[in-house]
Amino acid sequence: MKIFQHLLSMPQKRRGFHIITYEVLNAMPELPQIQTGICQVFIQHTSASLTINENADPTVRQDFEMYFNKAVPENDPEYRHDDEGADDMPAHLKAAMLGCSVQIPIRNGRLALGTWQGIYLCEHRNHGGSRNLIITAWGQ
Repeated sequence: MKIFQHLLSMPQKRRGFHIITYEVLNAMPELPQIQTGICQVFIQHTSASLTINENADPTVRQDFEMYFNKAVPENDPEYRHDDEGADDMPAHLKAAMLGCSVQIPIRNGRLALGTWQGIYLCEHRNHGGSRNLIITAWGQ
């Protein structure tokens, strides 16, 4: 069994859904050493999230942002946690809905993503700052 782990510090991104597949691959140069295994990408934040989805058409990412803004609106008077602004609690809720990690099978030394799949960093804050990801790959 081989295990590799790297910390990837992503520079601040604007609010929205960003494909980061290449950044993840570049951070894990040992990936070709694993023929069969798992790669986990974990974000160390509570107001941004990760998911896997369509990687070709940018309108998908725009529609994701539109949907989540409708589903979890800002300025709801019932939110109690709003110390950091109108996007504070909605960002936490959106992150909870999507999750803090994704797992991808490794097959023949490569991430076994589907043809149209990419890893998204979902930034739910207007000014979220840099984001840290821990990428762990293990297998044989």
